[in-house]
Amino acid sequence: MSRPAPPPIYTLRGAGGPLNTLHFNCHVGDSPLLFSGSGKGAIHIWSLTTRRTEKVLEGHSGSSVIWVSTRPSADVLVSQGRDMQVCLWDLSEGRSEVSDFVWTGSVGFCQCSMMELNSGSCLLACAGQQTEEIKIIELPSKTKVCTLAPDAKLGMVMCLKLWQPDAGSGPLLFAGYEDGSLLLWDVAQRSKLSQITAHPEPVMCMTFDTKRLRGVSGSSDKNLSTWMLDRQNNLQIQDCVTLVNPGVSQLCIREDSKLLALAGWDHRVRVFGWKKLQPLAVLQYHTDMVLSVAFSDHQDPRQRLLASGSKDQRISLWSIYSEGTNTG
Repeated sequence: MSRPAPPPIYTLRGAGGPLNTLHFNCHVGDSPLLFSGSGKGAIHIWSLTTRRTEKVLEGHSGSSVIWVSTRPSADVLVSQGRDMQVCLWDLSEGRSEVSDFVWTGSVGFCQCSMMELNSGSCLLACAGQQTEEIKIIELPSKTKVCTLAPDAKLGMVMCLKLWQPDAGSGPLLFAGYEDGSLLLWDVAQRSKLSQITAHPEPVMCMTFDTKRLRGVSGSSDKNLSTWMLDRQNNLQIQDCVTLVNPGVSQLCIREDSKLLALAGWDHRVRVFGWKKLQPLAVLQYHTDMVLSVAFSDHQDPRQRLLASGSKDQRISLWSIYSEGTNTG
């Protein structure tokens, strides 16, 4: 018989609202950091050394924060709220000020996607004011690059993922829609490259492994859908895995492409081997829906953590090298 799953190595409390989004930055400064965004509009910066909040940022007028990320230097924090704004924060030299903002016009729950460019600037993809519209904006100039909208009625944009191929072409964008469609866009050409039906229900979340050219998406149903991108940029459904319970909030692939973590509506975090999608662990701690998962990017594999944030207002930190995981 398999042993029960271990408890989290520690828990962060005090976020004051559901934990919609988590983001690690372990490469800059003396202390590895975890950023969280809550349903009450607060952004917490947690020190993983002291396991306490270093700062609390309020920049979205109490509106739910649905996405946070950092630029490579970690001096710039980017946050998205349901106040239809993306805020750019200056965190350099101890500051915590909103230096600029971008108005998206979107009141939905679609998280932005950001990608660094060789020029030192970055691209931001966000849902637009119109139902199926996606806006691509260059930062920090806030220059509008393009607007992408499908010919057919696919419903709301639900999730986005920018990606830069190694060879040749410019940025590509994966977009999941309310009708279950998944589209691949060529940002430079403003054109659709490929389209598949990934789910019978809305595509709630997705992520993409740029090393294997393989992605995975989740929905409100019991199915995880995996798909491949061939050398001609054609999307192809690869496999479907049936979960025990329906509903996936978020998916995250670890940086080494070995593990996939799933935030479940059933209050559980599920960990899979990414190569064959074999179930490795079911992590049970939260008392409400798990909304977010993130792997730390620490350079030392022994210090890599998995974080999960829940509607129960708690963040749990798991050592994914601990023994005693429940396989199933």
